[in-house]
Amino acid sequence: MITSPILDTVSAWLAADRIDRDSYAMAMRPWVQRAYGGDAAESPIHALERGEVSDAEFEATLAAELVHVDGGPVAAAGLLRRMFAASVLQDEMLDLIKELRAGGTLTSMLSNSWGTSDGYPRHLFAELFDDVVISGEVGMRKPEEQIFLLAAGRLGLAPQECAFIDDVEYNVLAARALGFQAVHHKDPRQTRTVLADLLCGVAGRD
Repeated sequence: MITSPILDTVSAWLAADRIDRDSYAMAMRPWVQRAYGGDAAESPIHALERGEVSDAEFEATLAAELVHVDGGPVAAAGLLRRMFAASVLQDEMLDLIKELRAGGTLTSMLSNSWGTSDGYPRHLFAELFDDVVISGEVGMRKPEEQIFLLAAGRLGLAPQECAFIDDVEYNVLAARALGFQAVHHKDPRQTRTVLADLLCGVAGRD
């Protein structure tokens, strides 16, 4: 949510590494459908996001399914770092979080981690968030019920007192089912508007 859209990031990686897009889609599409589409079956994504496999193990699994546009093999070492190399922070979202926190709203980052690499802007955490929950560090992942409840509980709040924002629709639906005010993030301006309406509604009930 605080970084550029994942589809843009992945597309840039596929182009930069000259990876055949069909091979990527053939491998990743069923994994993503199982991880975020309501399918009960496990996938390598589940294990990675829960921290059950190392970066290197996941990289080897994915690289074995990929080929370059010329048909050659894809190097496994550093694959996750290369995959997210084009990811950039969205200043509009950072500003929104800072404004909310400055106004007294508790803020938390609840993130599904793709490995334990240094992909997070940890130097900004203290300024942005009252708490941070990273899936691979707690052994659970969105959209699992327990991780939502953990994040709310660590803020001392009930789900009904929390607004949850995510760019994955299935995570939004899962949070909403637990009582969270859930927002499907598509772009910073839309999220700012929807969140402002939610906060006004809460203030009106106080």
